[in-house]
Amino acid sequence: MEQWEAQAENITIIRDDFGVPHIYGKTDADAVFGLLYAQCEDDFNRVEQNYIWATGRLAEVEGEDALYSDLRAKMFMTEEEAKANYENSPEWLKELCDAFADGINYYLHTHPEVKPRLLTRFEPWMPMYFSEGSIGGDIERISTRKIKSFYESGMELPKLEALQLKKEAEMAEPQGSNGIAISGDLTKSGNAMLLINPHTSFYFRGEVHVVSEEGLNAYGAVTWGQFFVYQGFNEKTGWMHTSTYTDVMDEFKETIVKNDGKLFYQYGEELRPVDSTTVTLKYKDGEAMKEKTFPMYRTHHGPITHQVDDQWTASAMMWEPVKALEQSYIRTKQDGYEGFRNMMDIRTNSSNNTVYADAEGNIAYFHGNFVPKRDTSFDYSEPVDGSNPQTDWQGLHTVDENILVLNPENGWIQNCNSTPYTSALEFSPKREDYPSYMSQDQENFRGIHAIQLLTGRSGYTLDSLIALAHDPYLPAFEALIPGLVTAYDKNPDPALKEAIEILRAWDYTTSKESIAMTLAHYYGTLCYSKAERPEGMYSMEWVQYWGGAWDNDKKLAFLKETLDILESDFGTWKMPWGEVNRYQRLNGDIRQPFDDAKTSIPIGFASGRWGALAAYGARYDNNTKKIYGTRGNSFVAAVEFGDKVKAKTMLAGGQSGDPSSPHFNDQAQRYADMEFKDAAYYREDVLKRAKETYSPGKR
Repeated sequence: MEQWEAQAENITIIRDDFGVPHIYGKTDADAVFGLLYAQCEDDFNRVEQNYIWATGRLAEVEGEDALYSDLRAKMFMTEEEAKANYENSPEWLKELCDAFADGINYYLHTHPEVKPRLLTRFEPWMPMYFSEGSIGGDIERISTRKIKSFYESGMELPKLEALQLKKEAEMAEPQGSNGIAISGDLTKSGNAMLLINPHTSFYFRGEVHVVSEEGLNAYGAVTWGQFFVYQGFNEKTGWMHTSTYTDVMDEFKETIVKNDGKLFYQYGEELRPVDSTTVTLKYKDGEAMKEKTFPMYRTHHGPITHQVDDQWTASAMMWEPVKALEQSYIRTKQDGYEGFRNMMDIRTNSSNNTVYADAEGNIAYFHGNFVPKRDTSFDYSEPVDGSNPQTDWQGLHTVDENILVLNPENGWIQNCNSTPYTSALEFSPKREDYPSYMSQDQENFRGIHAIQLLTGRSGYTLDSLIALAHDPYLPAFEALIPGLVTAYDKNPDPALKEAIEILRAWDYTTSKESIAMTLAHYYGTLCYSKAERPEGMYSMEWVQYWGGAWDNDKKLAFLKETLDILESDFGTWKMPWGEVNRYQRLNGDIRQPFDDAKTSIPIGFASGRWGALAAYGARYDNNTKKIYGTRGNSFVAAVEFGDKVKAKTMLAGGQSGDPSSPHFNDQAQRYADMEFKDAAYYREDVLKRAKETYSPGKR
């Protein structure tokens, strides 16, 4: 307690006119203490939730259904292993982990009215579970339904359930992000620029600025509960992560042998013992707390997570929490390309690509970071034979061996979760130069859109970069809608004529006023939900198929069903998009409720599925007629590097998760209107915008 108070004296938090916390500390540890304290002030609910989930204790608050999420977490790291990782960390990292825990615990001490759902004390080993910062990270790719099927019945996931899982994944709003770097050759000022445009769940990250006298001065988005700026910039460098198509996880089918009651697995000519332990997990059942004990099995490939072709299957992925935390923090303190490139050689940023720009004028793109070397005679897109030593990972590719773009002659780099082989026009990496597992060669409509916008342009300013990032054109509908119009022309139906003429006249841009946008969105969503999908195609190719070779009668039948749905929901199909597509934030719940009868804001943006760079995606299980955004553009920044760094930023909603705060929803209308705010980076600018100044515990 006295130690917390003494450390708090070294920290100043300045809240600006949008509630953004600017945290100043003498040491990096002071800054981390203040950062976590400020995060808890803004949204303790989300800070706690992230650690309940990450440490494998979700069932204690959400009940038995969450047990397999918890088991998955424990398969990769038990509490004992997390503590050991913390103890084996370098001293500087231990100090930051200590400050993480102290900052949260001091917040709870000074706010006795805050009642945690579960975690009444935070520990310095907890960040080991949550070291990378991406949306759930690699571990969320491992299916809890497959784990449940294996541990409850010793079976594979039934085929019908596996097909349902696949369909749910295909129907889900696309995850991912946009990163664009512009060379000074193409900007009005001659300075490099960076668009930081993650597409996350709304309110998934807060906007922060954290400064120390030890060289830290980072601004950007922090995933609640983490002590490093995940996507952002300092005075000299900026970094944006997009989800990668690099193959960083593999499945190994193990040949299990039982001998004298003990389990072994075949590996070449030898039998190795299966590492077998048990774990007891608690789960909430009504008002009572119950327990369930599970076995956990592991080979050198990783934990046994499910069954494939009647064989136990191990899941392998990057799991080096200490190095991952080191890389995540060191990244924020680099002052040029050389240091940034050296930091990337830690090679634990596993689920992401990185788009980069700096004050030296460099722009760069790193496709993936943790990439295991593999024998390309095996197909790692499917589970491989774990008994064959040749399938084992053979170390990691170096950064230079990975796909890398540096200062391409065209003057820009884009990645929208699309293929790296179109990231810089003809100066992009060449597919034939890399093993197939380096990247799936899949384009998407956002990537196509970005390339169209960037090609041949120059004279960029921050405002024109922001305008580009909100361009309303939707290339998916140029692929989908003309085929529907042609189908009508071949077999006209008076009941469809008016809708067809609206679509025929449409320029494939989204706006709040557009009825065509509403028609196209509902029609396209119906295609995703019900239309056939030829084998071997991926998402963008399906849309091209539905707009082309797909049966004309089915196209018209789907349009008729679209009109019926709109008529049923709204009394007319002639609905302007902004009347249907809304923004609403009613409370601080992690899973937002929505209500058609309550106030909401019209939004002109559209889903990233259709090629919208300013992605605005929805959840469809709301018991509402209107569509309410839940993910997409959340934190966005446009940054210019020069003698001084300049940036403009935007948050969906606001900085605070507290409905009584003036910063709960103060950016919502600005978000809808694309009205960015200036980021206050330098101390003199922060002081001009200061609304509150205090030390932790003295607000």
